[in-house]
Amino acid sequence: MKTFKQIIADNIYNIRGWRSNRKIVVIESDDWGSIRMPSKEVYLQLIRKGIPVDRCCYCKNDSLETDDDLSLLFDVLQSAKDKNGNPCMITANTVVANPDFEKIKDSMFEEYYYETIDKSFNRHKGCEHALDLWMEGKENNCFYMQSHGREHLNLARWMYCLKNNFPETRYAFDLGVYGISTSITSEKRKSFLPAFDFETEKEETEVNNIAKDALYIFEQLFKYKSKSFIAPNYIWGKSLENTVFKEGVEYIQGTRTGKYINHKKRVRFNGKKNENNMIDLVRNCFFEPAFDQNKDWIDSCLTEIKTAFFWNHPAIICIHRVNFASSINMYNRDGNLVLFKRLLREIIKNWPDVEFMSSVALGDLIKNNKP
Repeated sequence: MKTFKQIIADNIYNIRGWRSNRKIVVIESDDWGSIRMPSKEVYLQLIRKGIPVDRCCYCKNDSLETDDDLSLLFDVLQSAKDKNGNPCMITANTVVANPDFEKIKDSMFEEYYYETIDKSFNRHKGCEHALDLWMEGKENNCFYMQSHGREHLNLARWMYCLKNNFPETRYAFDLGVYGISTSITSEKRKSFLPAFDFETEKEETEVNNIAKDALYIFEQLFKYKSKSFIAPNYIWGKSLENTVFKEGVEYIQGTRTGKYINHKKRVRFNGKKNENNMIDLVRNCFFEPAFDQNKDWIDSCLTEIKTAFFWNHPAIICIHRVNFASSINMYNRDGNLVLFKRLLREIIKNWPDVEFMSSVALGDLIKNNKP
């Protein structure tokens, strides 16, 4: 159960922003296409090495989504219909590339190379049809891809640690892993995961070019532009907004407080506009059972939805891919799908006039002032 203090905070956060009497539910899910932990064998090898990956929910659960992961998730989404007969939809925020470990090693860590996600899927057993399934999910109105950048990786930091032979980073690299969290590593370094964080003007230019490249590859893969964007770890430079705006992005997903590079909090609310009239979409509900198995995520999320609807706000639910990944821990996916199905059933039961839609559809409503 949420504490009284948490409930008060949720209500305060929901005071500002775009309003509608409609019961709109948007589900935003990050990290699709990203290779976090390549296999269970690699996971066990890291543990034997003494790297405590079992203490990080991402390292012990998150991996490239398999064909079965997607098929089972789509079954759950399509089992839930809103008042208009539309299935529940996930806005799937995807990266479009992963590191090409072999080429990087061949360069003696002097150059960075990437592979696009179609190649990543083809290299991993059980994932060969994942990209086709993404497209099928889109056609069936239950899976709508949007941009989460190119890689979920800060290239400047990672390459520096590789060149300078940071031992855990190099060991993980040899196993095809980049995402060892700072919370479990013995190395004194910053996180590799906020892809658009930077330290210098040169790095700022580089990450902006990466964002531009990400949106170009996105359009080449999916044959449409991404109208929304979300930066990994919710950290980005103000100039990045100008970059992605020029590439057709109109909506910025994220939490209530984003972070610019100076790490000052950027207060956000639904419908808030920046200098380019790009519209903020703000997550006000959370369903992340992989993060804490002892928490009642269904009750908590339903309370957050109820609060959003009380203030005539859309309910934007945050749920990361890690909750549906099975390659490392099949029980993670299977158990969380049961909980997710129960959540959707409760949403429809409590609010039979609910409408499921994508982040872009919601952004379009706000932009066109159609509450």
